Amino acid sequence: MSISLATVATHFLDRAGLAPGTVKSYELTLMPLLAEYGSYPIEILSRQTLVEYLDGLSHLAYTTHHRHQATLQALFNFAVEQGYVVSNPIARLRRRKPDAGRGEHLCDQVIRYLTPDQLVVLYQAVAPDARMNALVHLLHRSGARISEILSLNLVQVDLSKRKFQVLGKGNKRRWCFYSEDAAQALSVYLKYDRHPACAALFTAQQPITKEVSRWSYRSAHRNWKQLIAPYPELQGIRFHDLRHTFATERVGLMGIEELRALLGHTNLQTTLRYQKVTSQRAENTAHQAFQSLFNMSD
Repeated sequence: MSISLATVATHFLDRAGLAPGTVKSYELTLMPLLAEYGSYPIEILSRQTLVEYLDGLSHLAYTTHHRHQATLQALFNFAVEQGYVVSNPIARLRRRKPDAGRGEHLCDQVIRYLTPDQLVVLYQAVAPDARMNALVHLLHRSGARISEILSLNLVQVDLSKRKFQVLGKGNKRRWCFYSEDAAQALSVYLKYDRHPACAALFTAQQPITKEVSRWSYRSAHRNWKQLIAPYPELQGIRFHDLRHTFATERVGLMGIEELRALLGHTNLQTTLRYQKVTSQRAENTAHQAFQSLFNMSD
């Protein structure tokens, strides 16, 4: 009996143990594929059809294109495991190479982090909003992902010990710890802004229906964009850049394995990228110092 690609994708997304952030990422990645081929029986989707689909995504950055291809690979591997298809039609398909003409290179993605001056401006920008102020403090001070924090319930946070446990990528649990200033920001939010009718740590209330629910990423991101809009220094800054900032601030202050554990990285190479960032930052600082000394001697 035939089964549609959309049905297989639904089963794929409904697997137990997937973190909410992972499910959301998969959904967004699969959306254009399902819009075009969702009603097709999965067994008739050939390698040529899927390659042509991926070729049609050439407007995407090569790293994003790789994510789309990896998601398709995972989906069809799941289909094989469940017996929906005999084999994965895009098994061993080569990934798209970077296009130098578009400024793409094989090196790691640029790690974006906030400078100390940007952090000062950011905290000024979010200070009037107790909820966003608490969220920003937790992101910056714990290194947790935005999806991990928004998925938390209040009872999962140990307020006295300033820590919480998250379910990260690969369905792995880890402890995250936060600072005293983050604890103070969180305390203000919990006292004055959080709605106790919802179990979620970060809550939101519909302005018309007054219904209380978990604060969604979409709503948080919209609020974030509004708060930072008046500040030119913050344009282009993302929630995830606070995680990068957390990591770059701690390279050299702790062992790389300890940092890896805090960030929840499976691959040590992912954590080692931050060493490259801090090494480059130190080199730039040294050059600036030499230039200042040179100017003083003139």
